[in-house]
Amino acid sequence: MILTDRQPHRVEVTVLGEFELADFKQFEAIFDEALTTEVPVDLYFDLRGMTGFTVDVAWEEIVFSRQHGKDFRRIAVVSEHRWEVWGVWLTKLSANAELRVFPDADAAREWLASELGS
Repeated sequence: MILTDRQPHRVEVTVLGEFELADFKQFEAIFDEALTTEVPVDLYFDLRGMTGFTVDVAWEEIVFSRQHGKDFRRIAVVSEHRWEVWGVWLTKLSANAELRVFPDADAAREWLASELGS
């Protein structure tokens, strides 16, 4: 299951439990909607509640990243140490996006809200 929130120039996703294909499709739909008015888009991904992911999600990510590789500006990942490997997965979304992993949501959102992302 995922929780999503679309804000100006940002898509926020919180993964709870196993990340499944239906969840990824929900994320894609919200992201595509954001692209109709905003490019590039920042992404906030909270993975602290994720317990795993399905193989079809991994495949869909490859297809998605080929389609939208240059549509991201900054990606903030909130993760405990055991899920930092997902930061690598998210970096494949765009070679142009700046990616940072944060231990807490406040720091991640503050970085995304900053003008220069520094």
